[in-house]
Amino acid sequence: MRTVFCKKYQQDLKGLDAAPYPGEEGQFIYDNISEEAWNAWLGQLTMIINEHRLNPLDPNTKTFIHKEMMLFFDNKSTPPEGYTNTET
Repeated sequence: MRTVFCKKYQQDLKGLDAAPYPGEEGQFIYDNISEEAWNAWLGQLTMIINEHRLNPLDPNTKTFIHKEMMLFFDNKSTPPEGYTNTET
């Protein structure tokens, strides 16, 4: 099992099996983000896309999502204004 020191959880955890996408950003995630943190981000990403009604075809969406992802991994993200978590 491959481990990484996870940027989000600040401990050694199971790493991803492969970079989630090519390039420097994918390599950064592979080297610094645990599988657990990545899966948590995917849930956060879904909420962000839905709450902000983002259009994946809009070029500004990629920039916005990247910013939100880095805030999430730095434990500085906040839910969108008016968001209420209905999960119990």
